[in-house]
Amino acid sequence: MPPIVSISHLSKTYASGFSALRDVSLDIRAGEIFALLGPNGAGKTTLISIVCGIVRASAGSVLAEGHDIVKDYRAARSLIGLVPQEVATDTFDSVWGAVTLSRGLFGKSRNPAYLEKLLKALSLWDKKDGKIMTLSGGMKRRLMIAKALSHEPRILFLDEPTAGVDVELRRDMWNLVRGLRDDGVTIILTTHYLEEAEEMADRVGVISKGELILVEDKKELMQKLGKKRLTLTLAAPLAEIPDALGAYPLNLSEDRKELVYTYDTAGEQGGVAALLRDLAAANVAFKDLHTEQSSLEEIFVSLVRGTR
Repeated sequence: MPPIVSISHLSKTYASGFSALRDVSLDIRAGEIFALLGPNGAGKTTLISIVCGIVRASAGSVLAEGHDIVKDYRAARSLIGLVPQEVATDTFDSVWGAVTLSRGLFGKSRNPAYLEKLLKALSLWDKKDGKIMTLSGGMKRRLMIAKALSHEPRILFLDEPTAGVDVELRRDMWNLVRGLRDDGVTIILTTHYLEEAEEMADRVGVISKGELILVEDKKELMQKLGKKRLTLTLAAPLAEIPDALGAYPLNLSEDRKELVYTYDTAGEQGGVAALLRDLAAANVAFKDLHTEQSSLEEIFVSLVRGTR
């Protein structure tokens, strides 16, 4: 199946000479949630703005379901919905008026039943006749999503969609995004909340200094670059790590009551068994142990540091 979004050798250099994107190529699969991660100034918003027709690229091309975003702008743009970082709405309009107008701007015929379903899904139905100026920050964020979905796009860009919203609303939005994906909408998400990408994404892309440095299935990324930590709670405090255990990457906690062993998830698991045997041989007893895997946030930080 061809990608629903195909980005080829995309670059953007502004008049000031600043290079925001450098030869970025990326294919987005239909029906996936793709998380684009990167620090501030990495080029995430520039990339989204080009695909959505807001910024013109210096070089390269973008196809949305086979439609060139420059040569066949109308067809391409009608497929795309965008929820920008900044909340920008006509505060004197009503919620219903805002979503109705957004739908009409794309030449879509009236469909009150669809808009009602959309507003109910976003917990905005009881606010439909209210002025936007009366909405809370979280409600305004939901309205931005409703506007982006008003013309029934097949591709939805979410640029920091949960910035500044509370935990409960963030969870509600996650559930909404999953529901959209289940309905066949392709989601491209940028976020600074790494737990969002870890919880929702099918694939992850990391961008740094305008360059796409990695694209990987999330599960495979966790397996390839993730690490596991084995924490052993000692039966008695240990003054120092015995010389016999010097070959292992062990760290002794400050209170000297725990030993931490870090190893690659893709590496040999036999190292744990060998460690436990050597601990016994060195008369180091422990009363409990547990393992934990490094998070996507730790992987992301290590990748970005590697490009500096």
